[in-house]
Parts: sequence; structure tokens; C-alpha cells
Amino acid sequence: MSATVKVLIADDQPLVRRGLALMLAPEPGFRVVAEAADGAEAVRLAHEHRPDVVVMDIRMPVLDGIAATERLTAELPGCRVLALSTFDMDEHVVGALRAGACGFLPKDISPEDLVAALHVVREGEAILAPRLLTRLISTHVTAPDHRTAHAVPSAAEGLTPREREVWRLIAGGSDNTEIADRLGVSASTVKNHITGLFAKLRVRDRAQAVIAAYETGLVTARREA
Repeated sequence: MSATVKVLIADDQPLVRRGLALMLAPEPGFRVVAEAADGAEAVRLAHEHRPDVVVMDIRMPVLDGIAATERLTAELPGCRVLALSTFDMDEHVVGALRAGACGFLPKDISPEDLVAALHVVREGEAILAPRLLTRLISTHVTAPDHRTAHAVPSAAEGLTPREREVWRLIAGGSDNTEIADRLGVSASTVKNHITGLFAKLRVRDRAQAVIAAYETGLVTARREA
């Protein structure tokens, strides 16, 4: 694994692309290898430069971020996608997560949080912005989706009680350390439960596990007042 994380930035707004690139410029562990103005260009440049992470805007011309993410997930499985959204509700974020994005963040993210998120995503974990998660789930994920309503519940029936509890805590936004403290077990035990949970649910990361939890009714989002 390369010590330097190669990043591709995809956004149709030049100022946003430049701003994100400038955030990463002082960081010795990152290198922006390319910038794309639409999803099609992002896919083409990803094949050319083989970035570790693509920072992907959801709404772009030619090929939107969801379709581009789906193509990258299928064509370059080693490339991780971090979706960006405005801080207002974005109905397309769930679509990006289903397409294979490793998480999402608001566009007004701080440089420190962006760097931390890229490290998390590069290491194979998912990143979800807590302030957006509850609103997103409340609005878009509580109703079962026809694509997953049959597959996920049948897989969920085989979960152990402990796996189901870990799943519920993940959906509530707890990280591995918090889950370990809550259950009184070690962090390595939590990782083992999560590995088994993801395999049974046939999800690739926390983002998709959260979506599945709400779609199957395991947890119910509390509506904002």
C-alpha cells in the first residue's frame, strides 16, 4: 500500500475543486492526481491515474455522481468513493451509498475533517456525517426499497442476537470503541461481529449497513421537530 494517498476530485464547480485541492496541498500524505468536471471525466481519469479515493460530487452534468460511483465500484473495486453533498437534504445521497460510495460529507467540511475522512475511507471504513445522517434516513430510507426489501430481511433472519445488537448500534452512529464499551467486550470482538454481520447482510461497509437497518425496520428514525 502506497504511503501517499492519491486523490481524484470530481465536482462541476471549478472553485469547489480548487478549494478541496488547496485543502489537501499542505498535507504530506496526500496527492491530488486529477480533477474532473463531470462523472464521465471522473471515471476516465480514475482509470488513467488509479486514485485511492475519489471525492465525488453527487450532482454533475454528463454523468452524475451516482452513476459514476456505480461504474467505479464495478470497474475499479480498489478505488474508494467519498460522496459530497450540500448541507441541505440531498435525496441522491442514499443512491450514492447504494451505488458503492463509502460515505458522505457536507461540502463545507473543514480541512481537518476532510483529511481525517480520507484516512478512514482509505483504510476501508465508511464515514458518515452525523448531522446529516438522521435527516437523511428520516426522509429517504425509512420506507422499504423494492431492490432490497426481499434480499436483506432474509439474510437478517440468520443474525445472532449479538450481531443484531451491533447492527442496531452501528445504525445509531456508534463507532467500534463505543460499541465495545456499550457491550462490555473488546474492540477485536466487535470487529469479528461486524465482519460476520456484513457477510450475512451482503453489505460492503457501515454506510450500506445503516441503510439496511432502516429499510428493514430494525431501527426507526426520529423525525426532527
